[in-house]
Amino acid sequence: MSTVPSPTPPASPVVDTVLFDFGNVLVAWDPYAAYAGRMDRTDVEAFFEAVDFPTFNARQDAGRSWADARREVAEHHPEHVSTLDVYTENFAASLVGPVPGTEEVVRELRDLGVRLYGLTNWSAEMFHEAEPAAPAVGLMEDVLVSGRVGLVKPDPRIFEVATGRFDLDPARTLFVDDSVANVTAAQALGFRTLRFEDAAGLRARLRELGVGVREA
Repeated sequence: MSTVPSPTPPASPVVDTVLFDFGNVLVAWDPYAAYAGRMDRTDVEAFFEAVDFPTFNARQDAGRSWADARREVAEHHPEHVSTLDVYTENFAASLVGPVPGTEEVVRELRDLGVRLYGLTNWSAEMFHEAEPAAPAVGLMEDVLVSGRVGLVKPDPRIFEVATGRFDLDPARTLFVDDSVANVTAAQALGFRTLRFEDAAGLRARLRELGVGVREA
């Protein structure tokens, strides 16, 4: 008498937590958009070049106040103070909306019981603008903002702070970021990772790790 084999139980997901970067993963950011209809792009580019905007912005993400930034610009590049003022006064306009498709993935993950956290390089003084621009930000259980702790990705120390604060097991946590440097740093600390390009790629990586989100 033959016996019917018992069905094989589904494998447990490899990951049970997702740690999200925000800029250009959940919310699209374009610093030039803060100036749209307000200043000529060539003048904005002159300001960005004079202050080395990527480095300038990284210092804001690391906790420098905008008042201190303005004082430094006034000292070294006084002709650009008004350009900086336009940016800070219209920062919300630089957040040009949700990245297509990612909010839907976040909502599916929440419905599946996956733990959701944020680890973002962002000015502490400007972070309040994030959720209005991309509601998925508000679906996180907790968020670590670089400007509040004085550390920025890819510094391993900020990942260590996040690991302790959120009680993460890196081997069971997918870290999602659009920066190669940040992803590389996370990999070195044992995280599962995805260099984010679009929501379809995020879905594919989650499914590869056994998380039951829909196919793209």
